[in-house]
Amino acid sequence: MQSKGFSTSFAVDQSPKEVFEAVNNVRGWWSENLDGNADELGATFKFQYKDIHRSTQKITELVSDKKVVWHVIDSRLNFVEDKAEWRGTDIVFEISKKNGKTELQFTHVGIVPEIECYDKCSRGWSIYVGESLRSLITTGKGSPAPSE
Repeated sequence: MQSKGFSTSFAVDQSPKEVFEAVNNVRGWWSENLDGNADELGATFKFQYKDIHRSTQKITELVSDKKVVWHVIDSRLNFVEDKAEWRGTDIVFEISKKNGKTELQFTHVGIVPEIECYDKCSRGWSIYVGESLRSLITTGKGSPAPSE
């Protein structure tokens, strides 16, 4: 079976509402260097990390306390041959209650092992989602990339 994308998940004691709010506080866990709104349906925001990565995401699904989807409408990754590997991909956050905990399932649809950025991108998402976002949810403080 072919992978649909890079996935990671974790469970926390906080409510689905708290997890949803943290996911939408993108400056609190991914990057302080965002341009635009990251918490409104239909909004777009731009992410940039030095001259290494820039991308523009559009929020295409926003279901309170359950799901957030960003569609990558533009991207440039300067560390791979195909600079636009993220373009057209979807970044999905699914929130559910399981066994008395709140589970966050993250999937970057389209970032599969067959593409060049998979190793670096999956490591990056493991840090930003698995560590920084989780910390924002559980302690109120994430570790986003700082403003430049």
